[in-house]
Amino acid sequence: MGKFYEMFEMDAHVGAQCLDLNYMKGDQPHCGFPEKNFEENAGKLARMGHRVVIVEQVETPGQLEQRNLKSGTKDKVVKREVCGIITKGTIMETEMLSCSPDAAYLMAVVESSKEGNADDLCVIGLCVLDAATSRFMIGQCSDDLARSRLRSLLSELRPVELVKPTGLLSAATEKALKEETHNPLVTSLAPGTDFWDADKTIHELQLLFGAKTDNSVGNKPNHEVGLSALPHSLQMLVHAGNKAEAALSALGGCISYLRAALIDRRLLSSGRFEFLPGSDNCPQAPRKDSLSSMDFSDCEEPYMVLDSSAFENLDVLENSVDGSTQGTLLAQLDHCVTAFGRRLLRQWIVRPLLHVAAISDRQDAVEDMKGVGAEAASKFRKILSKIPDMERLVVRLKSCNEKTGRDANAVVLYEDAAKKLLKEFLGTLRGFQTVNEVLLSFANISGQYQSKRLGSLFDQGKVMPKLLSMLKYFEDAFDWLDAEKNGYIRPHHGVDKEFDLRAENVRVIEEKLAAYLEEQKKHFNCQSLAFVTVGKDRYQLEIPESLQSKVPHDYQVESQKKGFRRYSTSTVKQLLSELVYEEECKEVALKNIMQGLLTHFCKDYTSWLMVIRLIAELDALISLAVASNCIVGEACRPTLVEINRFSDASAPLILAKDLRHPIVEASLDGGRCFVPNDIRLGGKEHPPFMLLTGPNMGGKSTLIRQVCLAVILAQVGAHVPAKEFHLSPIDRIFVRMGAKDKIMAAQSTFLVELLETSSMLTSATQYSLVALDELGRGTATSDGQAIAHAVLEHLAHKVGCLGMFSTHYHHLADDHANDSMVALKHMACKVESHGGVEKVTFLYKLADGACPKSYGVNVARIAGMPDSVLKRAALQATQLECKESKDAIHGWGIRLLVEVMQMVKKLECVDMTIIMDLHKKLRCMHKQLQDSMKS
Repeated sequence: MGKFYEMFEMDAHVGAQCLDLNYMKGDQPHCGFPEKNFEENAGKLARMGHRVVIVEQVETPGQLEQRNLKSGTKDKVVKREVCGIITKGTIMETEMLSCSPDAAYLMAVVESSKEGNADDLCVIGLCVLDAATSRFMIGQCSDDLARSRLRSLLSELRPVELVKPTGLLSAATEKALKEETHNPLVTSLAPGTDFWDADKTIHELQLLFGAKTDNSVGNKPNHEVGLSALPHSLQMLVHAGNKAEAALSALGGCISYLRAALIDRRLLSSGRFEFLPGSDNCPQAPRKDSLSSMDFSDCEEPYMVLDSSAFENLDVLENSVDGSTQGTLLAQLDHCVTAFGRRLLRQWIVRPLLHVAAISDRQDAVEDMKGVGAEAASKFRKILSKIPDMERLVVRLKSCNEKTGRDANAVVLYEDAAKKLLKEFLGTLRGFQTVNEVLLSFANISGQYQSKRLGSLFDQGKVMPKLLSMLKYFEDAFDWLDAEKNGYIRPHHGVDKEFDLRAENVRVIEEKLAAYLEEQKKHFNCQSLAFVTVGKDRYQLEIPESLQSKVPHDYQVESQKKGFRRYSTSTVKQLLSELVYEEECKEVALKNIMQGLLTHFCKDYTSWLMVIRLIAELDALISLAVASNCIVGEACRPTLVEINRFSDASAPLILAKDLRHPIVEASLDGGRCFVPNDIRLGGKEHPPFMLLTGPNMGGKSTLIRQVCLAVILAQVGAHVPAKEFHLSPIDRIFVRMGAKDKIMAAQSTFLVELLETSSMLTSATQYSLVALDELGRGTATSDGQAIAHAVLEHLAHKVGCLGMFSTHYHHLADDHANDSMVALKHMACKVESHGGVEKVTFLYKLADGACPKSYGVNVARIAGMPDSVLKRAALQATQLECKESKDAIHGWGIRLLVEVMQMVKKLECVDMTIIMDLHKKLRCMHKQLQDSMKS
């Protein structure tokens, strides 16, 4: 309303509470704020979860008066219209986004049953939108009962807003959406009418992209042209038929929602349509068959898969305390100086590389940033730390060029929106000038890079000349300093023909007026004659009163002052009328200059974004280089081992010398240091699986986590905190850590851990890494131990993957004492007895063999339990251990008897070999029996 935005009734209460606004006088509750505070306040309300409807004035009082005259109406209120709806997932304005560089995703979700399979299998269609960068990611995926793939994507993206069809999602999908998001804004749309199906979506896309062409017939767009004009990824989805129906339906739901918010044209015009990573439609998505065979011929950049459990248990993106990035792998690696570089680095971390060549090349690039490119990298960090979020600015300028929403020509804004747009435009151009300066530093040493990727990025025939030519056009077009100072662009000659024409006409008329003044000076024989401006009246001829006798009769007196009279003449009036007209045309042309320059800027939209992508990649590489320098203690470049599936000479492996936890070590203070450990899994010399025992709080979980994090670091291309680290590429990391339940989801602790374990058993390959921490403790000891035994047996012998299995079921160690696929390890400790209670000193060192006890009473002592309770617990533990030993001895006796009877049956055909074999087995069992009795 005028220069203010106002809120009424219940909205006024929201404004007063959330924005700390004061109520205005009057009976009706209302409050408001100046137009200049729009982005700050609207953004704040949207981020808090409100839907903010923007009602703009689209008519001036003068236009209202003209409308009343033409129509004969007597309206007293100017027209106002809804120009947009802002939510936490559709924020696009620069100032609203300045508080966070992270993407705020809107996700549209749809579900369909999978034909020919069990009822619990389904197809999930997804469309994920980052409105700030107009990035659409579309795809669908087959999912299991636990919705493992959907949960992984939700954990990675953490959408702030969800759009779904009413009543069509299953209970399992609804659970996943609820559990793997943080209080998103949820919108349910009517299926078919509001949440479109695939056919309706294709039809709308044809209308949208077909209408942009000149091949329309009448008012109907040419649909064939519309289909061919679709972005390449959308064309592939359309041609995929029923293999992309769910994905297209999700896209339709998203577009329908954006249309209701009046921002569909703005976003789609600048939209970048991509396949959703990890979906079935994505050509780069790793497929299980290709990964298990290490056949990458059909994938450009396959990547390691991290599921929701891995993200959560390893603190990859968010910590488990408050959900922030503090104490996460992301925080450890993130030293980026640009917002778009930080977003790219995050993508690298959630999707580590899988191809040995790609990992090695990124490692080379990181080494280049520490070596030949160190000076350029230092300059990069110093100069680009001050530039704005260029990616969002470029997309914003592209969307502004569409003139929709608040940017529409009809919207009446009292603050100078043109000046603000000019400021953003100049900021973007200056940002690219700075970028060009930095890129030149890297380009000058392009021949010295080890990395092939860096060499291709700085190919002198590609990016650099293109950027220089794009910038030169705008440098030649107008004076940037003058535009910044005056608040408008005055183009140089030759930039705009219309402006040049009007400027020339103005100059000619002004010259005619000057020539006419010279004629008057001669007529009056007075060189002091001059044109003066009085108020708004220009070009009044000022003549001394002493020369009044020479003034022609047709001269009209306009004004006077002491000693002078000011006249207008028919010639001056005619020239002034022409001048005013030409000046108005020039002013109109001047206003159109900004639009014309924006249009020219947007012609190279893809090229500007390519430059930004280049800078983002450099920023992420430099960040990895800085992170390697920040590692406390010794760090190494991991050595990648290529696995040939057709040869028995190689096997998946992870070998580390003095490996440390990358996050825990960085948090230690007070002179404390992290105890390093050697890890040996797989290869031809070591078992692929580790069965890990040890005292409570002895460091088992920490060891498991540090191995998983080290693998992620290695395949991201970063350095690892170790003296040496060798590994073959891991296709997927499965992590099951600790006990947790989901009460609101009606899932017990035991069910949760078995659901996660089930995913491991069905999805793990020979090239996966499985980390299991205390599986089976959510049920009775016998059941838990049986399940743990079966899972370990399956993973170690049938899947044959690399893995670490920590447990307090010590019989598992007995059962696998002679298993060539399982190495028995324990976390070492020192035990002393004080007053009948064992005191354990943790050594945090990985040692061979199994640990005989878990020393749980020691943890009770640390927790401060009373001595009487501790002594009673120690006594009870001793009794239980004696009973367990007796049961073990009885078990060995039964096994011994069975073995003897089997051997005796074979003695019918006396063979010395059988006798020797029997003797050997009896001796072995006798030794095991003695060891059991000693314990």
